[in-house]
Amino acid sequence: MTRQWNTVGEVMTHAVVAVGRDATFREVLDTLQRWKVSAVPVLAGDGRVIGVVSEADLLTVQDREPDRADAFTAGEMMSEPAVTVHAASPTAEAGRAMARGHLKRLPVVDDEGYLVGIVSRGDLLKIHLRDDEDLAGQVRFELLAALSPERTAAVDVRAEEGRIILTGTLPEASALPVLERLVRAVPGVVDVDVRALAPA
Repeated sequence: MTRQWNTVGEVMTHAVVAVGRDATFREVLDTLQRWKVSAVPVLAGDGRVIGVVSEADLLTVQDREPDRADAFTAGEMMSEPAVTVHAASPTAEAGRAMARGHLKRLPVVDDEGYLVGIVSRGDLLKIHLRDDEDLAGQVRFELLAALSPERTAAVDVRAEEGRIILTGTLPEASALPVLERLVRAVPGVVDVDVRALAPA
């Protein structure tokens, strides 16, 4: 069975550093430096994610209130509501959310809003580290789900450094663009070369 890495839960980091809303400026700063992260989720007393406090938030407070920055708490400095993602969400959805918000990582929550992990840009890039054999196997699996076994058997799948090459024959030419879109949607595919042709 090939590893699909289709969902956030498959690539996220389970061990998460977080702070409570009452954590002080100094405690947040110490946490960021100790764990070498640029932001941490802020949790309510029951463990639900209510915000995120980042290095940028600390710098903003330090710039605006230099004499009393140490008096601020995570709850006062955090960005809210937190941009979060669910473990079952597609990795592409997390990537789009990060791009829209110019974020480096997202808290991963369950259906109740409780923190279950964290996903970073680096975690999302794991999908591009799949070896060619694994990637080709995943593409064959997706083709089998979309086409009949007979049609799938007539299409040869090769992968070369993330590039998928499809050769063989298909019953109809109209299936070619559909196949290409299907293959491009597989995590880790960087390009598709469709050489499969419909019989004359």
